Amino acid sequence: MNHEPSIHICILGGGFGGLYTALYLQRFRLFKSPKYKITLIDRKDHLVFTPLLYERVTQELQAWEIAPRYRTLIENTTIDFCQGNIQAVDLEKRQVKLQLDTLSELGQNLKILNYNYLVLAVGAEMRLDGVPGAATYAYPFRTVTDAERLNQQLNQLEQSNLPQIRVAVIGAGPSGVELACKLSDRLQERGQIRLIERGQQLLKTFTPYSQKSAYRALTARRVQMDFVTSVEAIESDQITLINQNGKTLMPVDLVLWTVGTRSIEWVRHLPCQQNPQGKILTHPTLQVADYPEVLALGDMADIQDYPGQLPKTAQVAYQQADCAAKNLYRAVRRKRLKPFRYLHLGEMLTLGKGEAVVSSFAMKISGRLAGMIRQFVYLQRLPTLRHRWRVLQHWVGQWLVNLRRQLAQLFWKRRRKTVR
Repeated sequence: MNHEPSIHICILGGGFGGLYTALYLQRFRLFKSPKYKITLIDRKDHLVFTPLLYERVTQELQAWEIAPRYRTLIENTTIDFCQGNIQAVDLEKRQVKLQLDTLSELGQNLKILNYNYLVLAVGAEMRLDGVPGAATYAYPFRTVTDAERLNQQLNQLEQSNLPQIRVAVIGAGPSGVELACKLSDRLQERGQIRLIERGQQLLKTFTPYSQKSAYRALTARRVQMDFVTSVEAIESDQITLINQNGKTLMPVDLVLWTVGTRSIEWVRHLPCQQNPQGKILTHPTLQVADYPEVLALGDMADIQDYPGQLPKTAQVAYQQADCAAKNLYRAVRRKRLKPFRYLHLGEMLTLGKGEAVVSSFAMKISGRLAGMIRQFVYLQRLPTLRHRWRVLQHWVGQWLVNLRRQLAQLFWKRRRKTVR
């Protein structure tokens, strides 16, 4: 009896869009049968839960909490994980060419996967070639490796004899604002943080409440903000800025780059319709134009005729993953696919250690309460119940340890007063 799967679903990219599509497919009993095979492919061996990556700067969270390994997450599922670099995708032959990190049983590191359905969810890559010196001297902040590299550099600067640590954060979008607040809280009085934005305001696409809360948090932390200012060049110890007053040379010890992305090279070479920014054009059902067996989600996709512009946030990826899983189920059952409908649930930003802003419908909160709300909302968004439970246990354990320490300090403080 032939037990080979007859329908293979390949999911490229293990970010929010890709991983959650694979996990959401497990809701359907149909995809648990031997007839179907689901393969998740990523060049890393772990997820990066990017909304909580900023907590690594201040050591509020450990790496395993925000970067669980895929093989752990897909235990007790029918999902296969394949680690490797995607070399090319042949949409006509329905094949994916991979370069594996390890040699196969035949001693080769190249592998070709045939698929019946394909989900493209590889996101975009940071663009650092637009400004001379950016690729050499600027630090991106998108992966766990980026966070650890930044922490190593911060450790070196903190151990140096520098009276002030001068940091330039390029871009006043959500990533730049969150990084500036975290860096200020870590470096304290020794930090000299400067937030540089080419536009005229913070958090351009966010609500006025979030913008005002972010401005207050940055001002309270003495972060200098430069608007309508562009970066012309970056060197090892200075950057060249251009604004209405002309060129300015600004001495720096560290530069963080948070703006500008582009499509990955092999995506740009796909023979499908793309917009001027290199994003793949899809129908409202997330199907790629001219290739109905291929779905594209997240930052790499542009839905044709969609009203308004979708934000580049995790909640869009979650919702698109849910839509993609349901549409794959409908596709294999020869049913009509449904269009993607985005429901904006609000926005959350960390504004320093233990603080945040939450703006969701009628709820508008900032400060420590917002920080707690944000943390527990993202706890609910972590993949798999098992991982959430592990993280919650760790948080409760840390809270009890801190509480015990505080009570002990209070006890000894009162006892010293009594002795006196």
